[in-house]
Amino acid sequence: MKILVAPLNWGLGHASRCVPLVRRFLDEGHEVILGGDGESLVLLRRHFPTLRYVYLAPLALRYSRRKSQVWAILKALPALVVWAIKDHLRLKALLREEAIDRVVSDNRFGLYNKTAECIYLTHQLHIFLPRGWKWLEPIAARIHVRIYARYNKVWVPDYAEYEKSLSGELGHVKNPSPTIQYIGPLSRFEKTNEKAHYEIVAVLSGLEPQRSMLEKEILAKYQNTESSLLLVEGLMNRPQTKFKRGNITIVPYLDDRSLAEALCGAHHIIARSGYSSIMDFEALGLLDKNRRTTPCKIELIPTPGQPEQEYLAGWIEQKTLF
Repeated sequence: MKILVAPLNWGLGHASRCVPLVRRFLDEGHEVILGGDGESLVLLRRHFPTLRYVYLAPLALRYSRRKSQVWAILKALPALVVWAIKDHLRLKALLREEAIDRVVSDNRFGLYNKTAECIYLTHQLHIFLPRGWKWLEPIAARIHVRIYARYNKVWVPDYAEYEKSLSGELGHVKNPSPTIQYIGPLSRFEKTNEKAHYEIVAVLSGLEPQRSMLEKEILAKYQNTESSLLLVEGLMNRPQTKFKRGNITIVPYLDDRSLAEALCGAHHIIARSGYSSIMDFEALGLLDKNRRTTPCKIELIPTPGQPEQEYLAGWIEQKTLF
C-alpha cells in the first residue's frame, strides 16, 4: 500500500505525532510518502531522510502578542479557506499522477478524495472557543463535522475510555460518528532509563510571536539562578548548534533519544499544554507519579488565547495532581 502522511504546520506537535504512524506503516511493509510544508515537514524529513516527500500548500500564520487570538484567527480565516482549497487541488493532481492508496491528514482540512482512503487525524472533536465567543461553539462544531465527514475515517490519538483519556472533552463527544476510531496516544518517544542531568528542561513550540515571548520569559527568570536549564527552542530550520550561557544551555532542537533522556532526568519540565506534548509525557511515564523514576514537576503553560490548551492543562493537572 502507498500511503501519504501529511501533518498540519502549526507548531511541531502535528508532525511529531505522525512519526510513530510512519514507523508503523513502514514496519507493516507499506510505501510512505511524506507531505507538508514548513518546519513540520522538516521534522519528518529529519526522522525519515530516505523517504520521498512532496510539498503541499504552505500555511504561514502568526499569533497576536496579546492574550486573545480571536482577531488573529478571524483575520486568518480567508487564508485558511484558500489554503485548504489549494491542498485539495494539490492532492487531486497527485492522485492523477500516481496511485496513492491511503492519505493520512493530520488536521489538513483539504486532503480528501474519493479515489483514495482518506483518514483525518485529530484529537479535537469538540471545538472550544474563548470567553465571549462560546455561543459560536455549536456552529464551529457543525463546521468541523462537515470537514471530517468528507473523510472515510477519523482517527483520534487517545484512549476510547473517557476517564482514562488524555484529551477529555476535546476528543470525546456525545453521539460520535461511526467513522470515528480511537487509536491510542501517539508519541515519537520510548521510555528510557538513561538520563541527562539538567534540573530544568523547557521545550518550546507553537506560532510566533508567542513562542519567542515565552522563551524570553524563561531566560529572564532563570538566567541569574544556579539551576541548570536546558531550553529546546523547537526551531527545526536552525543548525543543530548548542549555545551555553552560564547555567543555561540553548539548542534549536534535539533528536528523540537526547530529548527523552533530558525529560526523564529533569526535576522540572516547562512546556506548552499542547496535546502532542501531553502524549509524549505519557509515553515517558511522566504523567503517572507511580511510574516516574525521578521526582518531577511538569509546568504546562497554555498558549494565550488557545482555550483548548487551557482546558488540557486543567484536565491533566486534575488527573495527575502534579
